[in-house]
Amino acid sequence: MGILSQKKGLVFGAFNEHSLAWHVAQHCLDEGADIVLTNTTAAIQLGTVARLAEEQHVPLVECDATDMDDIRSLLTRTQELLGGKIDFILHAVAQSANLRRHKTYEQANYTYFQRTLDISALSLHKILQAALEQDAISPHGSVVALSYIAAERYCHGYNDMSDAKALLESIARQFGAVYGQYNGVRVNIVSQSPTPTKAGTNWDELDLWYQYTNHMSPLGNATADDCANTCVALFSDLMKSVTMQTIYCDGGFGRTILTPEIMNDYRHT
Repeated sequence: MGILSQKKGLVFGAFNEHSLAWHVAQHCLDEGADIVLTNTTAAIQLGTVARLAEEQHVPLVECDATDMDDIRSLLTRTQELLGGKIDFILHAVAQSANLRRHKTYEQANYTYFQRTLDISALSLHKILQAALEQDAISPHGSVVALSYIAAERYCHGYNDMSDAKALLESIARQFGAVYGQYNGVRVNIVSQSPTPTKAGTNWDELDLWYQYTNHMSPLGNATADDCANTCVALFSDLMKSVTMQTIYCDGGFGRTILTPEIMNDYRHT
């Protein structure tokens, strides 16, 4: 009997074994949940999420999280497959063509920029709007979206994803208020350490940034499994009074400005 026993969940964004959503899905299953996995047709074809679904004997449903008709169909199908309303949703959807094509922030292609915002942030609004229309989430259910501290602090090289994550976090707060008053559904953000996911590897200097944040974090960088455990806790009834929050799963990086190691680096320059 895990802490998610008898709960039903929908997990957006698992691509391959490096994906945070992949780890979250596995931890949810370990804690007794029944889940449905979803991603775009292209992601399913290019990635290995179909293997995860087959190995774990869970449904995999195609959905474009920027398309309202797709989302509505997915929510209806998920409730059919799980035999009831959805208790928790993970939003782990992000993509930036500007990052992937190595365009700097000041040289952003605006068609790409708008697509970044639609995929990485507005998709959460669309999912929650459609879920509210259908009354698809159980009372006192939980929604978690994955973000990064660049949503609130300048981070060289993170590009238009910083703006997308800032919008994502605002949507979580706004909808957290709406959905909480409606039927007690919680909406929270997990702000994770740099993690070498497929999306993360589009960032040219991820390796250097990973080393720096690990150096700056009192506990070191949080792993993908750490992120998954945080999400599981937020999905569970243990966190039933927590909503509209950004939870930092980052080893303390977001609250650290100076370490002894950094001081020593400057002493020797």
